[in-house]
Amino acid sequence: MKKYLFTGLLILVLTVLAACGGKEKSEEANEDLLSDGVLTVGVTAGPHEEIVEKVKELAEKDGLKIDLQVFSDYVMPNVALSEKEIDMNIFQTIPFFEQMKKDRNLDLVDVGKTVTFPMGIYSNQVKDVNELTDGAKIGLPNDPTQGGRALMLFESAGMIKLKEGLDTNATIHDIEENTKNFQFVELDAAQIPRQLNELDAAAINTNFVIDAGLSPADDSIFIESKDSPFVNIIAVRTESKDEEVIQQFIDLYRSEEVKQFIEERFDRSIIPSW
Repeated sequence: MKKYLFTGLLILVLTVLAACGGKEKSEEANEDLLSDGVLTVGVTAGPHEEIVEKVKELAEKDGLKIDLQVFSDYVMPNVALSEKEIDMNIFQTIPFFEQMKKDRNLDLVDVGKTVTFPMGIYSNQVKDVNELTDGAKIGLPNDPTQGGRALMLFESAGMIKLKEGLDTNATIHDIEENTKNFQFVELDAAQIPRQLNELDAAAINTNFVIDAGLSPADDSIFIESKDSPFVNIIAVRTESKDEEVIQQFIDLYRSEEVKQFIEERFDRSIIPSW
């Protein structure tokens, strides 16, 4: 009986120790996520990738190693951030970020502005929006925020009139006036430059324009003003927002070297917004 009692106590003690050890290891891993000298940053391919590559160069001199993860869509960077696959992301505007947080109940926070990519209207058929004919096919992004942004751009260009008070919540069903009976075609944002020949005009995000070898400043037939509200941001998990390494990265991103790189590399197409 004593033998069995001793064996049972030994198993219990080992189990408790293992559990405690596992918890300690897990907590240590969480603490090391942002303090082990490696910061995993998610970006979309194109300008954001290039800019953070420049930040990465400066970070190495500052003792910070950056692991860059490149995404090809607008959904996965926030999902990956929420699931702790990356430590921060840089790719999105404030309206898109707030809408996605709400839709997916994500515990993420904006910790700083980065750059503005003015959305423009492009065409291989005409040189001015006023040259668009009745019934012209007009492309725009099919995601809610960017689609609403495109509609606001069309309204600014005098192409349509929207119902009041909608902003980025507007859809093609909220067009109040369309005197030229434009046909609006909703497409994947990244695919629009490739389908421009099949359209009379389209609203395209600057990063995809640059990827297609076009210049927003030179090739757009209408473009957002410089005071556009669609500035891009740095996003992190709420639990990580006060980590010292996050501020270190922000300071590097907003350095004079990075600002100069953006202005020289993208020539008026992308605007430093800090």
